Amino acid sequence: MSNFPEKLSQKLVDRKTNNGLRSLPSISKLIDFSSNDYLGFAKNETIYANTFQLLLNKGISENGASGSRLLSGNHLLYRELEEQITKFCNSESALVFNSGYDANIGFFSSVPQRGDVVFFDELIHASIRDGIKMGNAKNYKFKHNSLEDLKSKYHAERSRSPKESEFYLVTESVFSMDGDSPDLKAMAEFCKMEGIHLVVDEAHAIGVFGTDGRGLVCELALEKQIFARIITFGKAIGCHGAAILGSTKLTAYLINFSRSFIYTTALPPHTVGSIISAYKFLTTSEAQKQNILLKENITFFKKKLKSLKIEKHFIRSDSAIQSCILSGNNAVKSISKKLLKDGFDIKPILSPTVSEGEERLRFCLHSFNTTEEIGWLLQQLKTYL
Repeated sequence: MSNFPEKLSQKLVDRKTNNGLRSLPSISKLIDFSSNDYLGFAKNETIYANTFQLLLNKGISENGASGSRLLSGNHLLYRELEEQITKFCNSESALVFNSGYDANIGFFSSVPQRGDVVFFDELIHASIRDGIKMGNAKNYKFKHNSLEDLKSKYHAERSRSPKESEFYLVTESVFSMDGDSPDLKAMAEFCKMEGIHLVVDEAHAIGVFGTDGRGLVCELALEKQIFARIITFGKAIGCHGAAILGSTKLTAYLINFSRSFIYTTALPPHTVGSIISAYKFLTTSEAQKQNILLKENITFFKKKLKSLKIEKHFIRSDSAIQSCILSGNNAVKSISKKLLKDGFDIKPILSPTVSEGEERLRFCLHSFNTTEEIGWLLQQLKTYL
């Protein structure tokens, strides 16, 4: 085996020195406050059984897709799922990708062209940043959820850009690390007035916000004002994969020019069937019950923060993501280890995943968490703080 490059070895040493070295965790039986399985769909036996029955009814027994969707992998379940999502999310068209990461790099590396401009929230997901870097458009970040900063930077760039330049704005409906949301209505109105293409990543809103979990865009009735929505199936939907929602022209363009869509093996039938089953389950009374339980747990969590007088440590959020800021990798890892010993699965979020000084404990709430678990967790957290 050849020698490992010294430059790479040094980067690992530096990461370890900063107490930020990552490693893969083992599966635990701890109380879950870290996964994105907000509604418990990932372990839902009804969805599992319905998926198996769906494959039997369709006579599908293949283990894999056998190729990309443009070759041999575009099996019949894809059309059913994309039509289902289009109707469910009130969109003109939908195109399924293998993951949220694939969807974001596929969109942002291919849609904004040379001479175009992309504005993005400074806390946008890494996959969007990577996609923008892979593309040829100019890009500018604006202060988190600040419409005023966005307007200022847009007008400055608009004045010096060619008339043929297209402008794009990308944000998240629920931010993955802070759990907060932008003023989507105000952003949509500004984009409409200025002719900006608004793109919204709904990864952490689908399944949680809106009627039957249709997302925040649908809850605010903004579907027709959004150029593209990115939804993922690995959070509240409890499966795997993603989709980009938009016009039929956008779908046709992505099929032809999105490299992360073109040059990859398609999802296997079982995965696509699981997504179909999960979306059908979303409209049932049981799923609605889980959504209510989740919202009740979010309310209880926030009330408990106030009663324990520790809310000052937390970022304001009405979502299932609640973040406690603990500056420094050492501090956040120390408290995480203590909560781990108490039986709680809480992951520390370290720099450079977040900015230095913004390290945090990220609490993900679920419909299956009990108020007793939440209460004990926060009581212990207060002791350690």
